[in-house]
Amino acid sequence: MFPEMFAHYGSMIGGLMVLRAMVQQYLPAQLRNLVDRYVHKWMSLFDPHIQISFLEFTGQRMRSSEAYTAIENYLTKNVTSVAKRLKADSVKDSRSLVLSMDDYEEVTDEYKGAKVRWFLNRVSSKSSSVSMYGATEPPRYYTLTFHRKNRELIMQSYIRHVLTEGKAIASKNRQRKLYTNDPLYSRWNHVVFEHPATFETLAMDLDKKREIMNDLMKFTQRKEYYAKIGKAWKRGYLLYGPPGTGKSTMISAMANFLNYDVYDLELTAVKNNTELRRLLIETSSKSIMVIEDIDCSLDLTGQRKEGGDDNGGKDKSLVKKLTLKEKKKSSEVTLSGLLNFIDGIWSACGGERIIVFTTNHLDKLDPALIRRGRMDKHIEMSYCSYEAFKVLARNYLNIDDHPLYETIGLLFDKTNMTPADVAENLMPKSDDEDVEVCLRNLIQALEAVKEKAKKKAEEEAQAKAMRERQEKSPKWWRMSEKWAGSLLKKRR
Repeated sequence: MFPEMFAHYGSMIGGLMVLRAMVQQYLPAQLRNLVDRYVHKWMSLFDPHIQISFLEFTGQRMRSSEAYTAIENYLTKNVTSVAKRLKADSVKDSRSLVLSMDDYEEVTDEYKGAKVRWFLNRVSSKSSSVSMYGATEPPRYYTLTFHRKNRELIMQSYIRHVLTEGKAIASKNRQRKLYTNDPLYSRWNHVVFEHPATFETLAMDLDKKREIMNDLMKFTQRKEYYAKIGKAWKRGYLLYGPPGTGKSTMISAMANFLNYDVYDLELTAVKNNTELRRLLIETSSKSIMVIEDIDCSLDLTGQRKEGGDDNGGKDKSLVKKLTLKEKKKSSEVTLSGLLNFIDGIWSACGGERIIVFTTNHLDKLDPALIRRGRMDKHIEMSYCSYEAFKVLARNYLNIDDHPLYETIGLLFDKTNMTPADVAENLMPKSDDEDVEVCLRNLIQALEAVKEKAKKKAEEEAQAKAMRERQEKSPKWWRMSEKWAGSLLKKRR
């Protein structure tokens, strides 16, 4: 009786499949969708299995799914050993390969006696919004299939087990990453972050370093406090000072201190405010968003038009004054878009995020961009001090004291030299250069900078005295001096 029944149902299902193929080929799209829906509903009556899909992206590809990533980590560790088709990814400085399921591969897993199947699939290129979001390939998704008698066990226990273990695996094997935005596809690309800078090796006064480290630690421990006061869990840092004072090194030290990822945002590669907002949403928590040399990235020096505000309305475009052809290729990011990016509504997407701006010219930036609340802490990266020099000497020469330190200390009180220049003079150029040779090289460099600064000051004083003398002299005398100067210049 049962064989006949199964044969009967099998022939019915086979007929439905043939009918579905004919419908797909000959009926209009609306009728095809209607027939597909009813055929699928009828076939599900005879299928005892339940399926759950976990998409790679959520919200129109604007954010990676944490559930998908956790499942990927779980399957890589626990189930990949039984898969027949695998993908291999190399890890830098590792002799082994990381293997994971390849596309369209299926594996089985067992949990408390219940068997489940995982299948890695891709969204159809026709139904995915690939061209809209700049992706080069359709997104993936995992499908979990299990018997309906295990519905409660799988939904209430197994899925939670997979997500918890997957997140634990990610945390244990986490490699910090350095991201940059791809101007072609409007997405983030990354490499492993391996910068060795730490606060211990950073050339800065000890009290100032300690203050910054304490500020960072307080930020990471104040999730409830930020929620209580109604602010997004983020903090802005503005690093300003002359070139070579260690602004980029400071960012690396901050990332290593907090164990955060770094997102290096190139503003000139962002087409418009919408793309800027999408890049922000795709960043992860526990990260540092960096915009270096913000005074050079775009035209941020102009004031906004009257009637505009900090977060919208009429504002001045950040696009430089270019020819019509160049304007079509340039960024259309506006000041209001950037301000919303920093502390607008969208900035609350995700948490535990630090935003860092660097600039060599603080006076060129719009005050609205760097006010407290956006750039909460302003850190001046100044010229090398005597305390900072001792840190560099310990790093480069492995010494804590030397008879020449007194001479060097006196020179630092009267001379401006960047930490980068100090480090270059301290670095041995050959095996023959010992500690004393390197220190004397630094002394010579400091004396040369001191002499150059003295000469420049004298020239400026002479020029100032000449201007004052000319301003006090009669008009006919100033005209005659100008005429004599131009005549002498022609003869030369």
